[in-house]
Amino acid sequence: MATNSSEVAQPKYKHLLIIRTSALGDVAMLPHVVRAFKEAYPKVKVSILTKQFLRPLFDGLDVNFFFLDDIDRKVGELGNLWRLAGAIKRAGVDAIADVHGVHRSSILRILCAIRGFIPSHAIDKGRVEKWFRMGYSRATAVPLKHSVIRYCDVIRSFGFEFDDPKPAKRQIFENPMGVKSGRWIGFAPFSAHEGKTYPEGMREELVGLLSERFDEVFIHSGAGEEAAFAEAMEKKYENVTALWRRLPFNEERDLISNLDCVITMDSLVMHLAALVATPTVSVWGATHPELGFTGYGSDSRGILQEEMPCRPCSVYGKKLCKTGDYKCIKAITPQRIIERVEEILAQTNAEEQNAE
Repeated sequence: MATNSSEVAQPKYKHLLIIRTSALGDVAMLPHVVRAFKEAYPKVKVSILTKQFLRPLFDGLDVNFFFLDDIDRKVGELGNLWRLAGAIKRAGVDAIADVHGVHRSSILRILCAIRGFIPSHAIDKGRVEKWFRMGYSRATAVPLKHSVIRYCDVIRSFGFEFDDPKPAKRQIFENPMGVKSGRWIGFAPFSAHEGKTYPEGMREELVGLLSERFDEVFIHSGAGEEAAFAEAMEKKYENVTALWRRLPFNEERDLISNLDCVITMDSLVMHLAALVATPTVSVWGATHPELGFTGYGSDSRGILQEEMPCRPCSVYGKKLCKTGDYKCIKAITPQRIIERVEEILAQTNAEEQNAE
């Protein structure tokens, strides 16, 4: 497939709208797609429909935005979508790639067809093939299509031809935590679901081990109990920093770009690290990397998991553990994680020296 715009036919469409408003990790996969598409079609205008605070994910890419935040609460959901469809029409959008595929985006596509006769295509999430992988032996399973490639396929449905995105290159932004000295590690133990969250007790043990071995340890978290854990670790260990409320969203990404390695679950931080090509050790429990949600382009050597007949519990980790103990994630001990981090750091150092 050609990636040079001069080698392909003149595109039929001039202004492509791409819809993806959540979840955070899924939006963080979209910049890989936009980068590859714009390399092939630099003259095609691209707009992203998402949430305003996610705009920094697309820094450096030539894109415009529509934001779900810009709505009138008094009008109601349908009224807002009707107004949004009008704004999309006036902006000259002539093709809509719905890589979200939810009820709201489907309704919006219908309204855009009514108001502006704008053609659209929606993502094939592969629900059937993913369903057949639940609780199935992984010994001979073939990895399913990555979500990034599914996003690309929606855009290709309009006749655009471009290669799958290449892995992101290492990109280091200005360090929001000051001058770096020694080895810095990030730890993101949380997720929206218990089956993708590193267990209490084990995560405290891991922070202790990280604090002993590395110069600075940064804990990524959300609010509430997550922030409370991070703050408790910060008080206990002088080289541990809790990031909640300390950095805005875009600066958290900038910090990740300066880290030597990030330990993460199947969550947003894994995808942020993939955008800047920071080495990652990803810990998998209820979900499974073969379903297409790994950090795009990340080294598979960083994946830590325990193969069990009951894995995965569900595609997104929403379902409760059948045995109630999440033994799949508890099998990934803090010591195993430390050993894998050291292996990844050694491999990265060796590759960097060979490249010099």
